Amino acid sequence: MQAAPHASDAVIEMDKVVTRFGEHVVHNGVDLVVRRAEIFAVIGGSGSGKSTLLREMILLQKPTQGTVRILGVPLEGIDDAAALALRQRWGVMFQHGGLFGSLTVLENIGLPLREHTDLGSALIDEIARWKLSTAGLKPEVADQYPSELSGGMMKRASLARALALDPELLFLDEPTAGLDPTIAAGVDDLVRTLRDLYGLTIVMITHDLDLLWQVADRVAVLGDGTVQAVGSMQELANTDNPLIKPFFDGPRGRGAQQQAQQSKDSNQETPWKPK
Repeated sequence: MQAAPHASDAVIEMDKVVTRFGEHVVHNGVDLVVRRAEIFAVIGGSGSGKSTLLREMILLQKPTQGTVRILGVPLEGIDDAAALALRQRWGVMFQHGGLFGSLTVLENIGLPLREHTDLGSALIDEIARWKLSTAGLKPEVADQYPSELSGGMMKRASLARALALDPELLFLDEPTAGLDPTIAAGVDDLVRTLRDLYGLTIVMITHDLDLLWQVADRVAVLGDGTVQAVGSMQELANTDNPLIKPFFDGPRGRGAQQQAQQSKDSNQETPWKPK
């Protein structure tokens, strides 16, 4: 399903990646290409190595074998200076936010600018407030601490920090996990808007079928240590691959979950009475 992109369009290239932890093999020859300005998602069952793959992309872990190239830079043998320069070209929104509890939201967003630029404090605060707005948060959130935020606000604050350095590449780790359907739908819109307005390349790790149908250009399915298929959601939904079909069978979508919850609430509100 995956057409070979032109070399200049390849933002992420993984070739024959093998990852082992002792005798346990997580990846056994993963090949993957992410194209510029696309929204690319990685899905797979528990233990399929999705999070490990993300960690290898963002220099938090080295594969046992194979090559990884990000934004044209090979990661094998990369020195500290080159790694730092590369990290400044991407942003990461971690699943649980990853914000510093002792800092306000504004201070959290401005932290990458303080660490990696010579900008003055006033300008950093101004940029941080702009990123806060870009992520869909109100100005008054700036002075709050992470412990005061709802789950949805935490996700958006983490996204604002990921955007602080105007990255070319954005990684989203379970961006809608733990959010109710209405708030999660807002994240869908935000992801599309970021790509369309800023030309970002976005890589997502997610279990959210609704998010995938709404925003993903292409999806890679991990299973049995390799990429089982790469394609649009429609292409994947039509496959007979037994490692892929479970993702499309059954009530897994956000809408189905909402209907189940409404039914549960209705049953609780109208208890059964004996005749």
